[in-house]
Amino acid sequence: MPIEIRELHIRVSVSAPADGRPAGAPGLPPGADGEVRQALVAECVEQVLQILRDQRER
Repeated sequence: MPIEIRELHIRVSVSAPADGRPAGAPGLPPGADGEVRQALVAECVEQVLQILRDQRER
């Protein structure tokens, strides 16, 4: 006999780390300059475009 769940309550407590960045958020190393940031953004854009191309081929 199957069981039907009609209502579900979930309680979560979230706290930010002391350094102010969201937990688990990747960040640039301290002292990273504009060139490093631009290279990181360019790599991310390239990966996203590759994923979109792969999806279109399917």
